[in-house]
Amino acid sequence: MAKAGDSKNWTGGGVREFRTTHWSMVLLAGQSESLESAEALEKLCRTYWPPLYAYIRRRGYPEHEAQDLTQGFFARLLEKNYLSALELGKGRFRSFLIAALNNFLSNEWDRTQRIKRGGGCAFISFVDEEAEGILESELADPATAEKLFERRWAERVVEETLKKLELEFDTRLGRFEQLKVFLVEAKGTASYLEVATRLQMTEQAVKSAVHRMRQRYRELFRAEIASTVRSPDQIDEEMRHLFLALAG
Repeated sequence: MAKAGDSKNWTGGGVREFRTTHWSMVLLAGQSESLESAEALEKLCRTYWPPLYAYIRRRGYPEHEAQDLTQGFFARLLEKNYLSALELGKGRFRSFLIAALNNFLSNEWDRTQRIKRGGGCAFISFVDEEAEGILESELADPATAEKLFERRWAERVVEETLKKLELEFDTRLGRFEQLKVFLVEAKGTASYLEVATRLQMTEQAVKSAVHRMRQRYRELFRAEIASTVRSPDQIDEEMRHLFLALAG
């Protein structure tokens, strides 16, 4: 595991290269049977189902019905029923998913054949009570279902990026949690001196660690977005879009 003070472990050259992404592999699934593309689709679904659940809830469906609908949608999607038929939303997985979900909600859902929660698509783990409470408060937000979906999607990208960053970072003595505040909380929430005292580090060492953390965070964030678009020329535009969603 990389240490906060080891700059050799914070190189990010690989993420600057655009390799075949999860989403570009998924596109192959609409053309031919491919275990690789099926696995890529499942990984993306596993990561990004919460914004779709929030979207369904914002559309006015109660909790349990929204769970059934989310489960049924992903079961259909993983069977590739939609991959060869829908427009691909300019190559963005985010756009593809919301178009597919709207199609499902409008035309494809047979209420008499509802897939029960936990069946058919067992990888989906539904929100816990605390998360559902947060969502309930969001339902009173004047934002449209589409705006809530965009915000939730952007938040999910941030969550996944932080998870990957933590895996690379030195977590001894709670160091990652202490330094993470400089990434995710408002400026002024904590000072470098306060954190340095808690971690028994010098203030300059904390500043250096935070600088490296921010660099690596940006690289991982960009790589996470790259996995959901079709080509490298879409990455910067998608990043701008998600930053706006978070700001809204």
